[in-house]
Amino acid sequence: MSKELHTFGVAELGRALDAGTVSSVEITKHLLARVAAHEHLGAFLCADTEHALTQAAAADARRAAGERGALLGVPLAHKDIFVTRDLPTTAGSKMLAGYQSPFDATVVQHLSGAGMVTIGKLNCDEFAMGSGNENSAFSAVKNPWDVTRVPGGSSGGSATAVAARLVPAATGTDTGGSIRQPASFTGITGIKPTYGRVSRYGMIAFASSLDQAGPMARSAEDCALLLGAMSGFDERDATSAQQPKTDFAAALTAPREGATAAQPLKGLRIGLPAEFFPQALAADVNGAVRAALAELEKLGATLVDVSLPRTELSIPVYYIIAPAEASSNLSRFDGVRYGHRAAQYDNLVDMYKKSRAEGFGDEVKRRIMIGTYVLSHGYYDAYYLQAQKLRRMIADDFQACFRQCDVIAGPVAPTVAWKLGDKTDDPVANYLADIFTLPASLAGLPGMSLPAGHGDAGLPVGLQLIGNYFQEGTLLHAAHAFQQATDWHARTPTGY
Repeated sequence: MSKELHTFGVAELGRALDAGTVSSVEITKHLLARVAAHEHLGAFLCADTEHALTQAAAADARRAAGERGALLGVPLAHKDIFVTRDLPTTAGSKMLAGYQSPFDATVVQHLSGAGMVTIGKLNCDEFAMGSGNENSAFSAVKNPWDVTRVPGGSSGGSATAVAARLVPAATGTDTGGSIRQPASFTGITGIKPTYGRVSRYGMIAFASSLDQAGPMARSAEDCALLLGAMSGFDERDATSAQQPKTDFAAALTAPREGATAAQPLKGLRIGLPAEFFPQALAADVNGAVRAALAELEKLGATLVDVSLPRTELSIPVYYIIAPAEASSNLSRFDGVRYGHRAAQYDNLVDMYKKSRAEGFGDEVKRRIMIGTYVLSHGYYDAYYLQAQKLRRMIADDFQACFRQCDVIAGPVAPTVAWKLGDKTDDPVANYLADIFTLPASLAGLPGMSLPAGHGDAGLPVGLQLIGNYFQEGTLLHAAHAFQQATDWHARTPTGY
């Protein structure tokens, strides 16, 4: 069995552990060997064999004592944006090289409390700023479906680690699409919960009114198990929603009124915004998404034409609000208390300048400068305030749609994964890749990507589902039904 352990998802591993056919130590050793064998992908920034095996042995001891749990003893890795007491945290930046947190992020606490084994920390765009995972200060991450292509960003390390079967699951964060887009590009499942559903405590901030943590795994079933453990009110996060703990796994098969075994989605209305299917949408992406929608129809769903008229405004709105918040959040990295400090400087101001110039990469500097500009005297009203007004209007567009449908569907990205280096000299081209994921982020809505087919050159295409506030269960239910009828989520890149 050990030769096949990496092919198991979270739920499968949990069942195998419950049955006693495998131990957590055995699984962890197998996956650590795979991490070492596939270093060329650049997915991991660090892996800790000793600490992981200690956790795995503790999980086995808990099971031996009679404890059971769907996640107990199952390994995972964390995006290096979550602080961890036992592993370094860099946020993909030289600014935090060597930083060791004195505490664990709430997400890390929750998953460790459920008995999951942390194998290591995953590469990401610096401070989660990017759409291709080429902005990491340490290395670009490669897409296992084609190592000459990006895995998406900013959670590219998480996506590649799951897609290459190095870990069955990983944590990610989504500010403007950073869970959904890499999930789409690598053929895995990922969900961005409603803003506030999962605590941001201990998650290094990029844009505080947008950042949200979520799971990335093989299937909707795996994501449901992880999200159930990750979520919950946290008094240490002022934006944490006072929502009760939810059993998302139970929502997967919760019967719908009038549904049948053949049509489990009967009565579900799926809205198709015209703005999500522009002429510029790549033909291979359009074809895969349309085929997936036809499959959802076979499962009983009804397709409804809707409109999100302000979709095109989401890019300028996002790239005013997010950099403004980044400018504020990243001002703390000044070389004084923690983080990189320049070796030579003449005075305090010179130290600030040199430390930040040396510690931050080009994209982070670009967004800090944009953010500082739009918040400056004389421009705040013209840019930032107007962007916030438009943000409200984008959210209102969604509420108008949800009066006509239960779920909104469309592509995750306009194209499949692009070649490494293709967009590094054109930041705007990178920004435009987020056109379909930004609206839900600005509105604070839950959204997910599930594998829906393959496009040109056999590259994965994701289907995006967006729900109303705190309706993650509806999204996961629809995704699970689709995945019970298809096998796109079970396909693996050649060689992995």
